[in-house]
Amino acid sequence: MPLLAPHPIDADAVLAWYDRHARTLPWRVSPGDRAKDVHADPYRVWLSEVMLQQTTVAAVQKYFLRFTHLWPTVFDLAAAPLDAVLREWAGLGYYARARNLHACAKAVADEHGGVFPKTSEGLQTLPGIGAYTSAAIAAICFDERIAVLDGNLDRVLARYYALDVPVREAKDELRAALQQSVPQRSGDFAQAMMDLGATICAPRVASCLICPLQPDCRATREGEPTLYPIKPVKAERPVRRGHAFVMTDAGGDVYLQSRPGKGLLGGMTEVPTSDWVADLAEVAYPVAGQWRHRGQVVHVFTHFRLELEVWSSLVPPDSFANGWWSPPSALKGEALPTLFRKVLAQAGLE
Repeated sequence: MPLLAPHPIDADAVLAWYDRHARTLPWRVSPGDRAKDVHADPYRVWLSEVMLQQTTVAAVQKYFLRFTHLWPTVFDLAAAPLDAVLREWAGLGYYARARNLHACAKAVADEHGGVFPKTSEGLQTLPGIGAYTSAAIAAICFDERIAVLDGNLDRVLARYYALDVPVREAKDELRAALQQSVPQRSGDFAQAMMDLGATICAPRVASCLICPLQPDCRATREGEPTLYPIKPVKAERPVRRGHAFVMTDAGGDVYLQSRPGKGLLGGMTEVPTSDWVADLAEVAYPVAGQWRHRGQVVHVFTHFRLELEVWSSLVPPDSFANGWWSPPSALKGEALPTLFRKVLAQAGLE
């Protein structure tokens, strides 16, 4: 077992640190306001947690403020067209999150009267809400005494216990150890631990002298806390290759279309491409034209690296019927994921 008789975390010390040093975030109720019985809004916490998956706080804040300006309540988000949600999500990546976000808002509005369930178990019945997100919402909004274990906490606990295996091999043990330490102020404790991982026990720097966990941290005693967590052996990321076709009409408008609703980048906007395959096939242009090779775009997804050869041509506007023509001035408002913004930029647009 990676954790033998794990010692508990000093929750009082962590909360005392949080009361003085909590980050100010647009979705967060401060510890001072929480002490006055002000409760976090489940809609805002849920929205922030979905956005923060695989994304940094710095990148998320502007998206969060934009979403809550456009759709201040779960009813507003549920009533919004999916295309509008995808358009506003563009740039955050992992676009299945946006589709699940919209589906979850509709479920809360239509099936729960706009009220989020108050337990982690109940929250997991909603679309797109898994074990981590349900625990975070239940703890932060309703003080359910449940361990909330995110990527920052993985690192904090791996160092605290000097975990000698990769975190993924001891996830259940870490969660069980953290659960033993969850206090009555479980929401503040969860956010305090997140803040520790984001600011004190950071990936490349561990500021042990000002950390409330320092007295009992085994990695600190060893003198090399940044050796943890142990990195797993990474499998080689496969490469896929293909062609992307940027077509403009005589007026400079760009041909765009929607990707299939399910699958990678589902429902987002794209320019036409070939299939993405291991060995680059000979280019087959979608329509006759004076095609010009504009170079290559590389984009790394979670499970593979994509290399697209970019081609552009002037074509008649009636060449395609399934998409639409977008003027260059409107491209910023299209639901284009980062990949296809790279393609357009490579072709001299955007």
